Amino acid sequence: MKTLLIAALLLAASLAGAAPLSDALAAYDAGDLKAAARGFAESARRGEALGQFNLAMMHLRRELPGASDARAWQLLRRAAASKLALAENALGEMIEQGRHGRPDARVACGWFEQAAEHGDGDGALAVATCYYLGRGRAQDMARANLWYLEAAKAGDVGAQYLVASMFETGLGVAADERLARYWYDVAARNGDEAAKAKLKAMQAADASS
Repeated sequence: MKTLLIAALLLAASLAGAAPLSDALAAYDAGDLKAAARGFAESARRGEALGQFNLAMMHLRRELPGASDARAWQLLRRAAASKLALAENALGEMIEQGRHGRPDARVACGWFEQAAEHGDGDGALAVATCYYLGRGRAQDMARANLWYLEAAKAGDVGAQYLVASMFETGLGVAADERLARYWYDVAARNGDEAAKAKLKAMQAADASS
């Protein structure tokens, strides 16, 4: 699963009264899986979405005795009922990977889109790809651009390059060289070698014109 338990640590730190959950996250980070599982289970019993999510992740990673995809699904559904974007994205990944019945791109994209609408960058990237490839959604480059742009803003380097390319070529959006250069530069600053090469080529074209 792409979704990381550590991502929830940042969310948990902002929640009032989240000390027990924070202790469980710290235990997980320290490699004490038993203590982490106890803390997440207690949090899940209290109905806390982050506890449910993290316990589900331990099931999916087979870090618990008797770990079960079915149990992970139940926990993630409860967390998603609280509109936890991390859980919504994880549900989409489970469906996409065939860990809850047969893979179903349409249903998976639905969960990715919910996660994206609730601010999850991984969800934005995934649903953008659904529209870009026409997998699980009718191919729609305008919608693909919209969600790749959200993923790019969330810091995904691949999405930053794709958005730049779409602005450069006018794929799904009005061509805009200024925005293309902007996003190539952002991607390049984040280490994308192809973006660095693209910027050099554009600068060379400027110099020769």
